[in-house]
Amino acid sequence: MAKSYVQTTHYSRRAFLGAGASSAFAFTFLPGHVFGANERLQVAGIGVGGKGKSDFDHTASHGDVVAACDVDSRRLDVALRKHPKATKYSDYRDMLEKHGSRIDAVTVSTPDHHHAPAAMRAMELGINVYVQKPLSHTVWEARQMRLLAKEKGVCTQMGNQGTADNGLRAGAEFVQKGGLGKVKDVHVWTNRPVWPQAPGITERFKDKPPVPAHIDWDSFIGPAPMRPYHPGYTPFKWRGWWDYGTGALGDMACHTANLAYMACQLTQPNHIEDAGTGPINSETFPAWSSIKMKFPAAKGRGPIDFHWYEGKVDLKKKNLPPMDLFHGDRPTNSGSLIVGDKAILYSPNDYGSRWKVYMDGKWKNPNELEMPKPYIPRNGRGDGGMKEEWVKAIRANKPEIAVSNFEYSANLTEAILLGNLAMRAGGKFSWDTEKLKAGSDKAQQYVTKKYRKGWEVVGVS
Repeated sequence: MAKSYVQTTHYSRRAFLGAGASSAFAFTFLPGHVFGANERLQVAGIGVGGKGKSDFDHTASHGDVVAACDVDSRRLDVALRKHPKATKYSDYRDMLEKHGSRIDAVTVSTPDHHHAPAAMRAMELGINVYVQKPLSHTVWEARQMRLLAKEKGVCTQMGNQGTADNGLRAGAEFVQKGGLGKVKDVHVWTNRPVWPQAPGITERFKDKPPVPAHIDWDSFIGPAPMRPYHPGYTPFKWRGWWDYGTGALGDMACHTANLAYMACQLTQPNHIEDAGTGPINSETFPAWSSIKMKFPAAKGRGPIDFHWYEGKVDLKKKNLPPMDLFHGDRPTNSGSLIVGDKAILYSPNDYGSRWKVYMDGKWKNPNELEMPKPYIPRNGRGDGGMKEEWVKAIRANKPEIAVSNFEYSANLTEAILLGNLAMRAGGKFSWDTEKLKAGSDKAQQYVTKKYRKGWEVVGVS
């Protein structure tokens, strides 16, 4: 039976101040390796095409590349042009078995269904990991990743790059110090999906083209049930399939809900509701969905209702929060609103890096507000800054330096993916976070999943 307890942490001003100027969160981790000033990190990448290439390139600039893995040999060749001595793999299990003892840090930027199997294999070997959002494919995986990272004392970071932006960190401080009054509601919306899924695709492809010579199809399928190759699954198009992706919610909420999650010190909801979802099929995510989650009162704040909107309702009207919350402004394609009893914070972009506040009958920019003295360490260097922060954590053996470490980001991912349970199960159900138990048998079946033999997650008992 896998470990299933949860430990929640509130990111308060005191916690940030107590961590000191060089770190963000004060957690207790097991000791690991501290690198000397001139000691080079030995790095590797799992999934080095698409977004994975920038993750890999950023990390490679901080050390020496010893190996890389991708199911597409063409993408792998491109990624390793500057690293001719690195060993190439199409199966990360082989790479970690043969090179694991030589790797200090690895990026994991694969389709979602590989995140936990790959990262947990690496962490089990004591390797520090950077994993693209969302952290996992299932709620259960997010929990296990956080627990294993803490057990092994490795340095971790999730790739929701808005976390590095100074605007997001300042926004979190403003809300935490009471700038909006008592927060009661959060609304987050997205322009996704922008990839094939329902209503256009609701079943598997019937034609069976040959597997291209440059694709390792078995390794792409990995932990998922085997099915014939089709170009409609990869690259990128996997996001809309239940077996491989996490849909619009999993893809974007780790970005767009990040400001609200940090600012409101959210942990896990205790009630989840399908507030309206397009027709569900067994293969792809729905065309549109609205999800409501209730977060219970926590130290320093009252209960908060979280609302998620994606797609176009009935394929006609863009799914958005109530228009009166915008007070005459126009909603952008994606963004978030944090609604307090004194003011409303509106972020008009995916990353929470820009925002303004409606108070006293008008919208005000941050430079027009009374801002608290900064206590969250500033980064401000975007996606590359996320890797710099992670590498700094590794070199100092202080996992808390990386602000989106798994102690934070696994909790964020776990909460977000509960929304996908509501989509598939429908209705309303309670959630016992301590036991990972839904108050609905239909929802419970989606908390975890079965793994194809040989591709199971490791590090749990």
